[in-house]
Amino acid sequence: MTGPLSTHVPASAVVPPVRRPYTAAFRALVALAAVTGIVIDLALGSPGRVLSYFTVQSNLFVAVVFALAARRAWSARPPLPAPLTGAALLYISVTGLVYHLVLAADVSSSSPAASLATQLLHTATPLAALLDWLLLTRPGDLRLRHTPWWLLYPPAYLLYSLARGALLPPGPTARYPYPFLDVDTQGYAAVLGNASVLGLTFCALATLMIGLDRVRPYVRGPENRISPPGPGGLK
Repeated sequence: MTGPLSTHVPASAVVPPVRRPYTAAFRALVALAAVTGIVIDLALGSPGRVLSYFTVQSNLFVAVVFALAARRAWSARPPLPAPLTGAALLYISVTGLVYHLVLAADVSSSSPAASLATQLLHTATPLAALLDWLLLTRPGDLRLRHTPWWLLYPPAYLLYSLARGALLPPGPTARYPYPFLDVDTQGYAAVLGNASVLGLTFCALATLMIGLDRVRPYVRGPENRISPPGPGGLK
């Protein structure tokens, strides 16, 4: 039906799903990279502190989402909902950007294992998630109405970090996960200012993602044919 009552139907709901083994393998590797980085960090540090990092939480989210997406691509099931995969891309992109633009200069790895975990969690998984979105994900499904749901997590994480730090006793280890959230050294006013900048970053990046999703091309590989090739020509 066309006309005033017609609504947008995502392209993924129109094209019959097909098995995408190469896509499944790539997504499984992304999930494995995220899990490997998290496991190394857990082996090197206190689980309570390791799991308090946005980096680890966003990578854990990526691991779950990409594992589910890999299974769907392997079994020819419809892709995961765009709001879910968009959230994973947004969070892991912020992880990579904040690390490389703000934190990298002040981070020194104490061992080869720690260096490997840092590279996996801050560089490999953000880049892999971006490549998956650009090359393996059908465009046009992200919407502005998704952003309020995506933006619930950042302030929730801020409140969690501030509450956790306030409840921990003073000690040799910083009570807050990141220097820009460290109330002990910067005070609440500066921390809230830093959090506001990060909040704007989340909003801007989410808007940019949605805009790019409307105009980016869809790279069609042999896995993405609507029907298998046959003697009658291209399908």
